[in-house]
This record gives sequence, C-alpha cells and structure tokens, in this order.
Amino acid sequence: MVFRQLFEPLSSTYTYILGCEESGKALLIDGVMPTWQRDLGVIKQLGLKLTHTLDTHIHADHITSARTLKQEVGSRIAHPRIDGLNCTDDPLEEGTALAVGSIKLHPLFTPGHTEGHHAYHVNDRVFTGDALLIDGCGRTDFQGGDAALLYRSIHKKLFSLPDETLVYPGHDYNGRWCSCVGQEKARNPRLGNGKSESDFIKIMNELNLPYPKFIDFAVPGNQACGVCPESLPEELKAYCQPMK
Repeated sequence: MVFRQLFEPLSSTYTYILGCEESGKALLIDGVMPTWQRDLGVIKQLGLKLTHTLDTHIHADHITSARTLKQEVGSRIAHPRIDGLNCTDDPLEEGTALAVGSIKLHPLFTPGHTEGHHAYHVNDRVFTGDALLIDGCGRTDFQGGDAALLYRSIHKKLFSLPDETLVYPGHDYNGRWCSCVGQEKARNPRLGNGKSESDFIKIMNELNLPYPKFIDFAVPGNQACGVCPESLPEELKAYCQPMK
C-alpha cells in the first residue's frame, strides 16, 4: 500500500493518501480546502488516480475539499451514513468495508467528539480523526459531543485494537506525526493509565475552551461536502484560499 501523511498548518490538520499499487486507485482521508491542489499533485506524482474522498466527521475547524476534488477529477464522496448528507455518494457505516482496489477500509463508529464521528481502520493503522489525538482527544462541547460517549468509543473501539496498531490523528499541534494504541492506553493524560470514565468527564468539563472561531462557517460548508461561504470575513478567507 502506498501511504502519505500531509499537513495543513492553518488548522493543523493531517490529510492521508492511501493508494493501491495494483490498481493505481487512491483514497484521501480528511482533505482540506487550501491544499486540494497540493494533494492532487502528490497523488499524480505517485502515479495514482483519486477515486474516493472520506471525512471522519463534519469538521468545525476547516472546510473539506471533498466537493472540489469530485468536481476536478470525479472522485466519489464517502462519508458516515449517520450524518445523512445529501451530497454523499458512498455512505459509510461500521460493519461494511470500503474497498478501493486492494485496500479494505473498515469504518469504526466513534461518537463523542461529534455525534456522527467515525475512525477508519486499515491493516496495521487506524485513522482516528478528532476522537483520539496524540496525548489527547477532541473536545466534546458542541455538535452533539458527549464526554461519556467519547470515553466509551475510545476504550471499546480504539483501545480494543492491538497495541501495535499505529494511530494517525486528524490533528496535532506539537509537531508529532504518529502514535500507537499501546502508547495512548499507557500515557494519554486524559484517557490512559487507568483513567476512569468519571475522571475523563471531569477533565473534559473543566477544559473551558473558547468558542471555535470558524465553526459557524465550517459546519454548514461541510454539511454540503465542502462549500466555502460567500460571506466569509476577511480574517477567515485563508481557510478557503490555496495554501502558499
């Protein structure tokens, strides 16, 4: 399997390219609007053709590039069925794998950060979106978030994977690229080292995080699979412009 991990600095988002060497087909997980041209360039350099884009959830901190990539190269939009997006070509749900060439991607329903969040398990790695981060996790105070539900999602779904499973998160703000299930179980300060569900709920309730600055534009844009609003304020236009 061909694999690339790419970073978008404005929202500190990781985008992932997975390619099948036999068929030349590729899928892209959590694409970001400012980097769609870069991502297509990387896919072309690898000798691959993008056939599917996937998002782990309806993002609040960036606009997905799914719709733009579909318009450019005809890729199909795959998204969790539970979110009920009319623009989805291939609804995803746990228990039904998505096959892209020889790649078998297994959705894992992991609500708690958002009510429709999914992680994606492929071979020896899991793409955890905003549910499980390196030494952290996504916030639980908007979009149907629920701390108790996130704790159970992580412990029952993600922490049940083999310890050596590589963890590739949706974001990192400290220059880290990858972790593993065993490491997060052992030392994640919010979830690991025997933290109980009540411990986790207390931690999340006391975070007192600011209101996300882009959420009011990102959520409706992503409910349309990646539409930048015309009324975007000047200070937020970089979220929809090509990365320099």
